[in-house]
Amino acid sequence: MVSLDSLDFALFRLSTDFCFPFAIFVQAQGCLISLALAFGWACAAFVRNREINRIKKSMRNGNNYAFLCQDINELEHSNQAGLPKVTVIMPLKGFGEHNLHNWKTQLTSLYGGPQEYLLVVESTEDPAYNAVAKLIEELEDSVKARVIVAGLSTTCSQKIHNQLVGVETMHKDSKYVLFLDDDVRLHPGSIGALVREMEKNPEIFIQTGYPLDLPSGSLGSYCIYEYHMPCSMGFATGGQTFFLWGGCMMMHSEDFRQDNCGIVSALRDGGYSDDMTLAAIAGAHKKLISSPAVAVYPHPLASDLNFGRYWNYLRKQTFVLESYVTKVNQVMNRALFAVHCYLSWGFVAPYCMAVIHVAAALRFRAREYSLEGINYTSGGLTMVWLLATCTLISLFSMWNLTRIEVLLCNILSPEAPRLSLTSYNWFKVFIAMLVGNFLYPISAVRSHFTQSINWSGIIYHLKDGKINKIDRIPKRQDVAPVFTDLGGKHLYGKKGMPTKVSFLSSMNKRLFQWRQPKKFE
Repeated sequence: MVSLDSLDFALFRLSTDFCFPFAIFVQAQGCLISLALAFGWACAAFVRNREINRIKKSMRNGNNYAFLCQDINELEHSNQAGLPKVTVIMPLKGFGEHNLHNWKTQLTSLYGGPQEYLLVVESTEDPAYNAVAKLIEELEDSVKARVIVAGLSTTCSQKIHNQLVGVETMHKDSKYVLFLDDDVRLHPGSIGALVREMEKNPEIFIQTGYPLDLPSGSLGSYCIYEYHMPCSMGFATGGQTFFLWGGCMMMHSEDFRQDNCGIVSALRDGGYSDDMTLAAIAGAHKKLISSPAVAVYPHPLASDLNFGRYWNYLRKQTFVLESYVTKVNQVMNRALFAVHCYLSWGFVAPYCMAVIHVAAALRFRAREYSLEGINYTSGGLTMVWLLATCTLISLFSMWNLTRIEVLLCNILSPEAPRLSLTSYNWFKVFIAMLVGNFLYPISAVRSHFTQSINWSGIIYHLKDGKINKIDRIPKRQDVAPVFTDLGGKHLYGKKGMPTKVSFLSSMNKRLFQWRQPKKFE
């Protein structure tokens, strides 16, 4: 029998000693995590697909506007005239390659009721200011919108400050307020769908939705896609949920006017994350958060989104767990911190062990070792095959959910450019799952010990779960960040595509002109 050299012996010991019992537990746990993800994505796909079938059935029954409303009679003048007023508040920061198109989809909604758009910037020096002012000027005949300069935040994050300034400025007759991030692409009927649910069930505290990431091809963009996909399960309920996404939140305007449940105070006095703060308040007061099945929005990621910007995004996502409103919220965030870190490395560890088993098997085969008389077990390779099978099932389920959400988005935005799965690289998706889950605990631990974060050139410091200090990086070319977040927003961005007149935009213009006599001043 050929003797083993030192490298072969090390691989042999790792491959055999790691088989039982610890390695079996870790790899079995990895299989269970993959299968749990697959099951969650399958359930989410079922809810989204059910909505697709409902829309298609409505179209077959003669409702060509099923992408706007379930019952075509809702488009009659008598029904449109009674719709409530909605104020849309859009906190803006920077200007990038996708912003112009995103803003157009938000400003050209086919909601039939009265509405106003408040686009809030930090200062006139923000690149978004001139860009959005020009866009509003182009659309002045079809939309009621204005730009508001909020000034610098001193007690909360700049985004929350912009939102609260918008709330203070909104019309007194607005029944609902809708907060939108500037990287969201709305469908023509999105605002109407949210209002419809709020009117149907007045007990709803917050209506929300979730993005469908469109990776640009870089590993960083795929890491963001895989980070969002597990969270998408909690939003694909077609109704009640415990999750909230700050990119799309519709609430009762009166809740802000009266500071119900202390929402204004909690946001203004040290609030860092708008969605985490409001979700905590909803949980503490047993309030209902809802997510309609149609509330999924295309979210194009920057074409030059590099890995460094992904890391900065991940840092901000883990940092939100350090902020809290109440002691109960703090305990829940700590539990989420621990569980997420455990599951993240619990997902990655089985693949590390699988590499050892495969490397040992290939080495033994290449060197033609005889394993007779050696206490060797092939249980490791069996677990490798099982892990590979579970991984493929998980990836297939993720692919299926993405396919269905792409189809749903195409149906809800019939005049928009068609979305497609052909640009998705599923090998990169798998690599991104490993990289993202490996980095998450590192980012979370760093956030815990630093208690500070750089968000688009503003450094926030936390104390007792709230912002207690804000530092701003000097706006020098060699110091200030060149990019903001996922949209790749530059200090000087592209001017975007020229305005294109379509059936939907002309219909929106007619709706606006029809509302003019009733417009509140």
